[in-house]
Amino acid sequence: MPEVFRKFGFVFFFYSNEGQEPMHIHVRKSGGFAKFWMEPVELDYAQGMKIPDIKLAEELILEHMNLIKQKWDEIHGN
Repeated sequence: MPEVFRKFGFVFFFYSNEGQEPMHIHVRKSGGFAKFWMEPVELDYAQGMKIPDIKLAEELILEHMNLIKQKWDEIHGN
């Protein structure tokens, strides 16, 4: 489970066996978790996360888009 970055209690990560899916990122915080598609950034699902946390997670994804894409390519290829 490669970790991409941490910020404000969120952990953003990939599963290494999901390279066959379109680019996406997983996020967890305080027992809740979510999955976001990257192009365009869009929530796929969330469980146990409060709406403000989901919104902040999306903002952080947009802020770190280049890093996420770079790490995705390193792990899953283009």
